[in-house]
Amino acid sequence: MENKKNHQPQDETTSEKNREKKNRIRIVLAGGGTGGHIYPAIGIAQALHRIDTHIDIVFIGGGNRIEASVVPQQGFRFLPISVEGFPRRVTWKWFPVIFRVFQGLLKSFKYLKELQPDVVIGTGGYVSGPVLYAASLLGIPIAIQEQNATPGLTNRILARRAKAAFLALPQETKGFPNHIVQVTGNPIRPNITKFPRRQETYEKYGLSETKKTVFVLGGSQGAQAVNKVMIDACPLIAQLIRCDNSQENTNGPQYKSDGGSISIQIVHQTGKKDIDKVREAYQKHAIPCLVQSFFDPIEEIYSIADLMICRAGGMTVSEVTACGIPAIFIPLPAAVGNDQVQNAKTVADVRAAVVIRQENITPEKLVKQLFRILSDDTLYKEMKISSSNLGKPFASDTIAESILQLAADDIT
Repeated sequence: MENKKNHQPQDETTSEKNREKKNRIRIVLAGGGTGGHIYPAIGIAQALHRIDTHIDIVFIGGGNRIEASVVPQQGFRFLPISVEGFPRRVTWKWFPVIFRVFQGLLKSFKYLKELQPDVVIGTGGYVSGPVLYAASLLGIPIAIQEQNATPGLTNRILARRAKAAFLALPQETKGFPNHIVQVTGNPIRPNITKFPRRQETYEKYGLSETKKTVFVLGGSQGAQAVNKVMIDACPLIAQLIRCDNSQENTNGPQYKSDGGSISIQIVHQTGKKDIDKVREAYQKHAIPCLVQSFFDPIEEIYSIADLMICRAGGMTVSEVTACGIPAIFIPLPAAVGNDQVQNAKTVADVRAAVVIRQENITPEKLVKQLFRILSDDTLYKEMKISSSNLGKPFASDTIAESILQLAADDIT
């Protein structure tokens, strides 16, 4: 009896913890391999915590991938698995990949049996495949978040097992069953759209409020093709602009068109490799510029951007449209499944952007579109409105609410 009394408080505490654990919502997120897959997952996790800080969130991803360092930095629990992507062509290299994927699948089973989550959501990439598949076999509801107009291979394979599919853009092909589809947009960081345009930002970067700001964005690593065409376009821009030396500090480079003249400055994220060449080209032709390898926080630059020249990755498109910025897209032609071309086309179809295919681009074509958009106020305003209408700045909150509803439906 004495032993029973001594253990009674501990048993009550354990029972209390078990009840608390049982009543607590637990969500597992799987995705990674690239920032384009892991940052949407983090955006969803942060939105879930904005709704309820008591939600238990666990990430599962590649132990040697970007998510292994990024996720813990964001304050979330991370569990590693062994994963690797399949080569695009069938070769002997498939055999070690199959072994690692099988290991990842077994580890996913182990984690999910221990965690017993209410919902598992994948944000794409081969990292999410084993986790979502294991969850579906265990009877755990799974959801998919797709960043591009055309779904990736992993998401296409798992589409029929999913309870919900959150799409960044309307489906270009029937990748998902219609009854599970919600066009929510991509979960972007809240600060992207909340940062106001203000004089302090111009002053911080040595820019002018009176000039139109063209933001050239090639991604976190830059884009050599985008950098090259901007370098090649500099002499043409110099021929087309009129610079009144007496007013150079206030008006800057100008282009004379039927609608009048415009004054421009260029902000260019180059990546590390081309930064010196790009900066030298702008300076040589007296084009006001701000050139950096990487901008962080990027929302400051978005807040003052009047026109984008950029790739068309899923997250870039979502950020640009959420901010309502007209764009000239130069899609990456080597993107898997031609995703970027489809992404760009979706935006261009509502007249919020112009698409110039990389294989067809010339400095003349780029400069013509740049000045056409910025010199025509009516066209510019129409593109800006169309971009804003397409953008979904609250996508992460919409997705989070739907996930919690999915968890509630499963419990009932």
